[in-house]
Amino acid sequence: MENVLRPVIVVGGSVVLTLLIGWSVDRLLRRADDRHSETSLWGLLRRGRVPFQLVLFAALLRGSYGQVRLLVEHRTGIGRTLTLILIGAAAWLVVSIATAVVETSYSRYANAHRDPARIRRVRTQVTLIQRVVTAVVGVVAAAAMLLTFPAMRAAGASLLASAGILGIVAGVAAQSTLSNLFAGLQIAFGDMVRLGDTVVVDGEWGTVEEITLTFLTVRTWDERRITMPVSYFTSKPFENWSRGTPQMTGIVFLHLDHSAPVEAMRGKLRDILRECPAWDGRDYGLAVTDSTPNTMQVRALVTAKDADDIWTVRVTVREQLIRWLTEQHPYALPRVNTSEAALLPGRTSRTGRADPDAAASRPHARHTHEPPRTGPGRG
Repeated sequence: MENVLRPVIVVGGSVVLTLLIGWSVDRLLRRADDRHSETSLWGLLRRGRVPFQLVLFAALLRGSYGQVRLLVEHRTGIGRTLTLILIGAAAWLVVSIATAVVETSYSRYANAHRDPARIRRVRTQVTLIQRVVTAVVGVVAAAAMLLTFPAMRAAGASLLASAGILGIVAGVAAQSTLSNLFAGLQIAFGDMVRLGDTVVVDGEWGTVEEITLTFLTVRTWDERRITMPVSYFTSKPFENWSRGTPQMTGIVFLHLDHSAPVEAMRGKLRDILRECPAWDGRDYGLAVTDSTPNTMQVRALVTAKDADDIWTVRVTVREQLIRWLTEQHPYALPRVNTSEAALLPGRTSRTGRADPDAAASRPHARHTHEPPRTGPGRG
């Protein structure tokens, strides 16, 4: 009878005591959360209830298993299993507590500051810190689990003796991984790129969606995800449109005929921008920046408060200017001339006929000493 009651009492007592202590701690955290509503720490700590109870149960059962006298022939294996569970649950509990502290710190900072750039920078840093803590705790927990096996402890001396060679081999084998790891830390604390920044990499425009210790994900405007190693951002140039002030200047190029009404286009650009909510009102302009034998290049300059608005302003200006030119000034659009060009005086056309205007003007100008006429195509 004693052999039956003892295991029941030990195991059942561990379960009851674990549930009772877990319920009491959760009740205290709930009261603290209600009293201190200005911080979310106590509410976040309640997420660690499961690993806390698992740690408590494994510790109680591991300490009292010697009194159970159950499955004595498997006592070593059961004890080692409970130890492994205890180590894993403890690592889980540490990660949960660290996550709660990091998220609380970020929430307080975000509520105290209104600068979006600073908030994104801190968010990037705390996210990577959280990942580093998780990785370190995981490595320590795995090492502790391995050391519970006698064979691993015996091999420890030989491993330490060859630590120099193993370090060189591991360094060469994990060169890419280590470079990405240090690049991730450099990005986090060097403020090169942050979560939510608008960047242009390899000709792709998008928003930084995720930053880890080894890779970075950019969400493009068409909802694609570009995953790149973080070492890319420390070794190659890229555009960060969110660094500094988010205000931006955009350019719209139009190729038009030489007869396009530039002054009227300036007025129309002003009217378009006044009706565009995305324009921030800082600046605008329109100028002829280049000319070819068939067309001239007109540049419209506009401003906006951020990258998203500058895109809206540019497409609005381009669309409405082209529509206005099509409806009001169709001659200003680029076209291919199919008629013969005006000839210089005295020249003949491709048909061999003399230019009648030139033939009539040359004697008249010579006898009357009247200066040559000027106008379109002349002078």
